[in-house]
Amino acid sequence: MQKMIKGANIGLASLSDNVGSVVMSLGWSSPTGEGDADVSVLLLDGDGKVRGDADFCFYNNPVVGNGSVQLLGKTPTSDGDEDRISFDLDAVPAEVEQIVVAASRYGGARFGDLDDLRLTLADGSGDSLVQFSVEDAGAVSACVFGELYRRDGAWKFRAVGQGYASGLAGLATDFGVDIDDDADAAAEADVEAEAESGKEPDGPRGGSADEPGGQAGSPAVPAPRAPEPAPAAPAGTVRTPSEETKPRARPRTARKKVTLPRAEKKTLAENDSWRTARLFPLSALKNDRERETRATSVLLSVMTQVPEFGRRLTAGFGAPAGRMETFTEVSLPHGDSPRRPDGVIRVERAGKLWTALVETKTNGNALKPDQVQAYMDIAARRGYEAVITLSNDVALDGTPLVDVRIDGRRKHKVALWHLSWAEVRHQAQMLIRHEGVGSASHAWLLRELLHYLQHEHSGCHGFQNMGAAWVPVRKAIDDETLSQGDPRATEVIESWERLVRQVCLGLGGELGHKVLPVQRAKRGTDPRARRAALADQLCSQGRLHSELRIEGTPGILAITADLRTRKLRTSIEVPAAERGYPLSRAKRLIRQLAAAPADLHIETLVEGGTGPRGTLERLRPEPADILPKDGAEISGFRLSLFKGMGNGRGNAETGFIRSVDEAVDRFHTHVIAHLETRGTRRPAAEPAEAR
Repeated sequence: MQKMIKGANIGLASLSDNVGSVVMSLGWSSPTGEGDADVSVLLLDGDGKVRGDADFCFYNNPVVGNGSVQLLGKTPTSDGDEDRISFDLDAVPAEVEQIVVAASRYGGARFGDLDDLRLTLADGSGDSLVQFSVEDAGAVSACVFGELYRRDGAWKFRAVGQGYASGLAGLATDFGVDIDDDADAAAEADVEAEAESGKEPDGPRGGSADEPGGQAGSPAVPAPRAPEPAPAAPAGTVRTPSEETKPRARPRTARKKVTLPRAEKKTLAENDSWRTARLFPLSALKNDRERETRATSVLLSVMTQVPEFGRRLTAGFGAPAGRMETFTEVSLPHGDSPRRPDGVIRVERAGKLWTALVETKTNGNALKPDQVQAYMDIAARRGYEAVITLSNDVALDGTPLVDVRIDGRRKHKVALWHLSWAEVRHQAQMLIRHEGVGSASHAWLLRELLHYLQHEHSGCHGFQNMGAAWVPVRKAIDDETLSQGDPRATEVIESWERLVRQVCLGLGGELGHKVLPVQRAKRGTDPRARRAALADQLCSQGRLHSELRIEGTPGILAITADLRTRKLRTSIEVPAAERGYPLSRAKRLIRQLAAAPADLHIETLVEGGTGPRGTLERLRPEPADILPKDGAEISGFRLSLFKGMGNGRGNAETGFIRSVDEAVDRFHTHVIAHLETRGTRRPAAEPAEAR
């Protein structure tokens, strides 16, 4: 892997033979776990200008360039999470000469508050090609991390790392775009800060001349200029200078998307015994083999019929943006007897084929290493690009679930990827409930797929078993015989991490927001060492603990499973209102929680410790009981709900996994959803129509 310094550039073809499709990752960490930023990508022509608003890729318009650029969203890593972007460089429109990748913070936050700002670039097989660390971002709210650009028909990468002290306005001006701010005099200070710092750029940045030897000085970025005076426009509007003399267009995304309402129409059935006709029936499934065959066929067929969905699932695996065909039960020669993978995915772009073999497991069945190894060997011999495993299990740190041998003598490399059924459901739900698809028929197909996957007979329930070590570890904790260094404790920690990541996928699909596990460890921490330390804590304390960051909430959601008391605790710490007397702050919180459960525990946080505590039922008539008697300054409040744990491995109705799902859902629905979130969400800025 090539480590880059600021201003350096390098040709991608010199790093790998498989750079037709690449994936770029932007990452950072935060001491509190709450720091985040939004990624945006701009496609520029030969003049360094965007051709229109369709060349601006951001959170509300995640696919641009005819599918050649796609935001893949955030992925948990061993030290936090990172934003991933897929580039099908062979499919980038010919008029695009430069692709700029930037990020911006909102709500007055600065990049200097984040640690370990970094960019990595991987080829189509997943091998890391380039790594670049941004060392001097400073007190800026916008930053260009890097850029891809054409030179003599080949693609190169330049490490930029350019921050903008003037924020988004400076970045936008540098791209040749004005961003209008309508700072309404009546707006509150936090809303005003959101409007100023939360908009996304839509414009070009001047590129520097290519220098020999793959190295260059600091990129020739023009100094930020103040935007020229312009008539007032709605907050968040992005417009090009040419719009100064043209009628104002209503801000919009590239095109209208179709989503389905959460509440279905009233049924016309005579009684509750009538069942709605479904495209994918489940009644005939008798065994695991039939479940695997049906699930594979259903999924692959919908992927071909709904291009947005198929591209969403395969872009991160290095697949190009092209025509997709899928097949099931294909027979391929392998030694004395042929092998039959569960499915095959083929994508054609400009006469080139990308092929992946698919191995599917349902109903909690584990992948078989010898089976996956055989498919890897077949793919290598036939020149296929990837093997994709699909099961209820959730991979950790983006690593495959099975170990395979790689024959170093073969020039052609095959990538091994894993996809969980929980992630498939998450992506389908994000498209039909929040982001939208191209037509109503596509939305209906995804709804039918989602109904199939969520049905108990499909076997596609997601991670549902804490593993063989779960019961022995719980018994050893009860007997106080679990000692540090016991490998069974590490197995339980890994299962807990898988469960938490599945909870994030489920909650994120429901809300349409990013939900990610929080890692407070510094970058570079070895995942095995970190899990060993957590296993030692489990042995000494008897508790499993994780934290989730939910976009748009005022704090971190903590989940604690106490294996000694058999209780689950979900909690969040919210800051106290900045203005008002202590009693006014307490009353304001109680009013927000008017619909919360009566058994909600509220604990006052003061500097250096905690203050009074009580249940919501007791505090509703007497909010003053939560105030510190010594007059200590209130910094915030901790809200907690408790729930009994299930005892089974996860298959029973009262299983532990079901208990965790129910606890998180109840806490978010009845507590977090009622808390004020002003100033924590990014504004829904959209580009104006570029003419």
